[in-house]
Amino acid sequence: MVLVVDDSPDTLSLINDTLESAGINVLVALEGRQALTIARKVRPDMILLDAIMPNMDGFETCQQLKADPELAAIPVIFMTGLTETDDIVRGLEAGGVDYLTKPINPNELLARMKVHLTNARLTNSAQSALDSTGQHLMTVNDTGHIRWATPQTYALLARSGADEHWQSTQLAPQIAQWLTHRPDLNQQLKLVGPPLPSGSNTKPSITTDNPLPDSPKNYPLEIKLISHQENGEKLLKLIDGQRATGSTMLKEKLNLTERESEVLYWIANGKTNREAAEILTMSPRTVNKHLEQIFPKLGVENRTAAAGIALRLLAVE
Repeated sequence: MVLVVDDSPDTLSLINDTLESAGINVLVALEGRQALTIARKVRPDMILLDAIMPNMDGFETCQQLKADPELAAIPVIFMTGLTETDDIVRGLEAGGVDYLTKPINPNELLARMKVHLTNARLTNSAQSALDSTGQHLMTVNDTGHIRWATPQTYALLARSGADEHWQSTQLAPQIAQWLTHRPDLNQQLKLVGPPLPSGSNTKPSITTDNPLPDSPKNYPLEIKLISHQENGEKLLKLIDGQRATGSTMLKEKLNLTERESEVLYWIANGKTNREAAEILTMSPRTVNKHLEQIFPKLGVENRTAAAGIALRLLAVE
């Protein structure tokens, strides 16, 4: 999967078509901050980065990517109309592995990408545990007790009222019992969350693979099994059931149907029509028909432009 970062619709369309014709999944971002948000949510195999963009340029974006231990190994190829030696050196010093000048030559782009993708995969082949998981991650042992968690996870636990006592006496037993059933990867469990304060107007959570009895008196939390760690611990994602999911947000903000919003969500996450169809249990033709309805609703003509609109909304999650 390749993340393409450029504020030019023409460049995005050209690169999207080139990469998709080569069988490469594409994510798009329109500026640096958005690219950082996407890269942290879905770790791409490579980033094609425009040097000159509004808000945060490519040089600063690359520096921030390389300063993040989880993203530092992703190869970055700069793209720009700048051809001065100082600009090329600046891009390489910021952490780029290569430099392409605009207008982009598709054949040259694919050839250089092939070299750097091969090198990156040889040196960094085992990052799947964090792919597409977001930031609410934690590891637990067989008794369900948290062994490690991201700051975002601890913040969500605190926001939901899940103090240490509740984690030990309520959360851990629920997780431990679930693990005895050997859930499949990506399977979810709706938790009986911490009690809500009296008078709370928390919305009930929606959709889960293994729901426990729903209770409006408890904060809606869910967990998702991401991977089995070598030390025997389980990597889980903690989900805030009170917050709209990505597709639900798109449905609300863009006035789409439920199925249209789901299709757009996965397209924005770099899935091909066939991959989106498999995820949503529909045919690729049905996905294409939904896209034909989505484009006029968004006032766009292709999937790249539609994905760009969706990413603007999803980036603020």
